Amino acid sequence: MIAVIGDFMIDHYLWGSSSRISPEAPVPVVEVKKEEDRLGGAGNVVNNLLALKKEVLPVTVLGKSYDRLLKILKEKQIECSGIFIDNSRESIIKSRVVASNTQVIRYDKESKEPISKEYEEKIYQYLVQNVDKIELFLLSDYNKGVLTPALTQKIIELSNKEGKKLIIDPKAGFEKYKNAYMIKPNRLELSSATGIEITDKESLKKAGWQLKEQLNLQNLIVTLSEDGIALFGEEFIKIPTIAKEVFDVTGAGDTVLASLGYYLSKSDNIQEAMHFANAAAAVVVGKVGSATATLSEIKEYEKKLDNSVDYKIANFEQIEKIATDLRQSGKKIVFTNGCFDILHLGHVKYLQKARSLGDKLIVGVNSNASVSRLKGSLRPVNDQYDRAYLLASLEVVDFVVVFEEDTPYNLIKRVQPDILVKGADYRGKEVVGSDIAKEVHLIDFVEGRSTTSIIERINGAK
Repeated sequence: MIAVIGDFMIDHYLWGSSSRISPEAPVPVVEVKKEEDRLGGAGNVVNNLLALKKEVLPVTVLGKSYDRLLKILKEKQIECSGIFIDNSRESIIKSRVVASNTQVIRYDKESKEPISKEYEEKIYQYLVQNVDKIELFLLSDYNKGVLTPALTQKIIELSNKEGKKLIIDPKAGFEKYKNAYMIKPNRLELSSATGIEITDKESLKKAGWQLKEQLNLQNLIVTLSEDGIALFGEEFIKIPTIAKEVFDVTGAGDTVLASLGYYLSKSDNIQEAMHFANAAAAVVVGKVGSATATLSEIKEYEKKLDNSVDYKIANFEQIEKIATDLRQSGKKIVFTNGCFDILHLGHVKYLQKARSLGDKLIVGVNSNASVSRLKGSLRPVNDQYDRAYLLASLEVVDFVVVFEEDTPYNLIKRVQPDILVKGADYRGKEVVGSDIAKEVHLIDFVEGRSTTSIIERINGAK
């Protein structure tokens, strides 16, 4: 279990539309159609840990309207015994009015003054009592009053005494982070803390080593936006960013903190944790809004970086979920199938035409046993994984699934394609799955190109 301690917030959204200006003032009138509360601040760190299937223990002080945040946590089945209520404070609520996907205004309610000594002690004693079940501490500091200097130092002392890692996403007043296992500022925060303008690698190293020594840190990780991540540990290590498309950086820092915590809760390898966090950040900045990254998304991203296409090869359960996600995002799914024993020009042209009919192409591939039943004991020439991998290597193919049956009917039921594609030799015949797909398209083969003819030429040449 990972303890997340810090400033929890409610991100409150009012969604609606606007078609007129108020007669009372030059402002739009928004007709609210949906209202939503989400976890924000340290709560977004919790969201990211939940996406990684990690058990979380939130620890904080809330004020008025605390019930709204507790409701979200309880719906997620999160233990709330570490949340203390001080009705003299305001819970942090950031309300956004959004009309036609455009934010019209944001208004905040919050208390920013430090929590009282009484609540400092309540949090500390709670952590002492529960320290045995806490694997690692994450401190998410938004400078809203929960992580006071005194409390922060006591938590650091507790973690060091118990030999448990503690990672801090810092804000201001860096002296309170002395003796921590790790802090994770961004470039601007590092520059502000040291007074050094960071313009290149040398100024980065100067500022990083200075802060690490000044605060007596075991490790310092600095996030550098498009320039990657730097580690000041036993040595200086810098890895480049791997995000290929950046749509929104909202919440990326929370994702890095959560993913570092997740990885280091089960490993001491900080370099591997950096790479893992870098991949997680790359996933979330490719999404819109404050997002999270699942373990499968991170692994998929890492596979892409290795130039492997294994991530495109799915089983029945995976492809059903993938197809559902594609439909929900409005994508038109094309499905075709075959043995694809020896990949040749005819196959490639056929698949190119199939892909042009929609947004995503899913290819079903007969298993070894299925090919043997259909083509005889001497087939297939190539193993089912080899055939699937070669197909997945084609840019026009989005996903590949191996099926064991003689027909792909059960697979088609899982995919529910918009368009089912077969060769022109099926003209006048019943196409398996035509009762499921919305449309069936028949595509002409390239004359003289087939696996059978290739095998015959090879045998003739012997």
